Amino acid sequence: MEILNEIKNMCCVKNNANHGPAVIPQEGHWDKVTEISQISGFTHGCGACAPQQGTCKLTLNVKNGVIQEALVETIGCSGMTQSAAMAGEILTGKTILEALNTDLVCDAINDAMKNLFMQIVYGRTQSAFSENGLPIGSALDDLGKNRSSLVGTIYSTKEKGTRYLNTADGFITKLALDKNNEIIGYEFVNFANMYRLISANKDVKEAYNESIKQYGRFNDGVKFIDPRKE
Repeated sequence: MEILNEIKNMCCVKNNANHGPAVIPQEGHWDKVTEISQISGFTHGCGACAPQQGTCKLTLNVKNGVIQEALVETIGCSGMTQSAAMAGEILTGKTILEALNTDLVCDAINDAMKNLFMQIVYGRTQSAFSENGLPIGSALDDLGKNRSSLVGTIYSTKEKGTRYLNTADGFITKLALDKNNEIIGYEFVNFANMYRLISANKDVKEAYNESIKQYGRFNDGVKFIDPRKE
C-alpha cells in the first residue's frame, strides 16, 4: 500500500489498547470473532422492498461462515415468488459476506439478508445459547409437517367488524358468533393437510372432511357466517 511521505516522517507511537473484539454468544459458547469463517448461527429476519409493496422473511442456518440452509418466504407483488425461487438457489453454499454482497433478485430479500447479517455477526441468533446450534433441517421444521408457509389474513371495517380469512390453522370457512355478535370460534380447512392425505392415496372427499376442524368455542355459537360473503 502507498504511504505518504508526511506519514513516513512521523515518529512511531505505540498503541496499547488492543483487546480484540467483544465476545458474542454462538451456539452455546462465547467467541471473539475476527473472521467470517468463525461465524455460526440459526436465525430469522424480515426485509421490505423499496416501494414497500412486499416483504420477505428469510431464515438462514450458518455453519463456519457458510450458509448451509435457507428458507425464503415472501408476501407481496406477484414477482416475489419467482425472486424467492432464484434467491433459494443463490444463497446456499455462499459465505454470509458473499450473500450480503450478492444481488438476491428482490429488494425485500436483499433487505432481509442485510438484517440477518447484522443479527448473526452480533450474536443475536436463535441458536446463540444452544450447544452446537441447530441441525440442518431446522428451517424446514418451521413449516410444520405439511411443509406450508402460514400467511395470516384478517380483514376488518369499523362499520361491519372483523373477518378472519386465514390463520395458522388454515382457510377459514365459518365464524361462530355469540348472542352479542362477537367471534368466539371458527371452522377451517387445512388444505396443506388435505393434499398430504390425498398424496397418501386417501379419497378426496375423506381427505377434505378429515381436514375440517374447529377452533375456540365454535360449537357454542348462536350464529355462523361465511366471512367472505356475510
